[in-house]
Amino acid sequence: MNSPRIAITMGDPAGVGPELCLQLLRTTSVLEACHPVIFGDLSAIQKTAAQMKISFPECEIVQGDLTDSLSDAPATFVDLANNAGVDLVAGQISAQTGRASFQFIESAIASVISGCTDAVVTGPIHKEAWRMAGIEYPGHTELFADRAESNRFCMMMTAPTFSCSLVTTHVGYHEVPQLLTTDRIREVISLTNEALTRILGRKPKLIALGLNPHAGEGGLFGSNEEENIILPAVTSEAKNGIDISGPIPPDTAFLPWKREETDAYICMYHDQGLIPFKALNFDTGVNITLGLSLIRTSVDHGTALDIAWQGKADIASLISAVTLAVKLII
Repeated sequence: MNSPRIAITMGDPAGVGPELCLQLLRTTSVLEACHPVIFGDLSAIQKTAAQMKISFPECEIVQGDLTDSLSDAPATFVDLANNAGVDLVAGQISAQTGRASFQFIESAIASVISGCTDAVVTGPIHKEAWRMAGIEYPGHTELFADRAESNRFCMMMTAPTFSCSLVTTHVGYHEVPQLLTTDRIREVISLTNEALTRILGRKPKLIALGLNPHAGEGGLFGSNEEENIILPAVTSEAKNGIDISGPIPPDTAFLPWKREETDAYICMYHDQGLIPFKALNFDTGVNITLGLSLIRTSVDHGTALDIAWQGKADIASLISAVTLAVKLII
């Protein structure tokens, strides 16, 4: 087959996204595995390259809309020309940088839907910049679900060591209990099982975490969420043939011996899964949105404004995200 065309968004121009894209265009393994199509602002990435004192790699430059005919260049840069580079300062977000990163994603999604590219890999955005720009989506996951018209989706962080899927994502802690339902937990279990069966090539072993300390301690903590909401979901999906157990106490779930026998954790809220995941997999982790009609992976880190454009950003997560996207296409 032809080399997969991977749409890659530059992320917030004030963060490490531009320099990661510059590094990616110099990574031989990526260029051999796919045709990267970077969606961004040319003036912004050129400004980044100038500050880092590196040259812009060989690349086809496309202005505006992407067509299905790409050149023989090793990569393509789609210049959306939204002037993100004007008055751009490394590490300083604004409504303009938020609006630019949003437009990069919108164009990349459109390119997959139209068939011009095969998958989307997203660079890091800054949610405050989105809010400054009047963008109401709390993050990538919700935007992709909306554009893909998917009502069945979830966020999963995955690495060679283990994965974490989230029942709730970008909400405050006080909102979590009221958002937990047996149907939602069943949905996340099912999506995780489907995805990891494809990624691992075998039936995965899943564990559901409790919401409360000690998984509720038999109703001593919380409002019996474990007994009334989580356990029925686990029992139901186990009857459907999924290798799922729990709920178990979150504080011992990630001990080394437990991780060795677990492929994925079903986590009730954002930090329950992402704190241990990022502590152990920060350089190799990938964020993937499950349940979409298109393939979307992402880096597992943020914009790192404090080190933007200094050449310090680690490209490992972006390479892992591209590699997983190619694997899911093939």
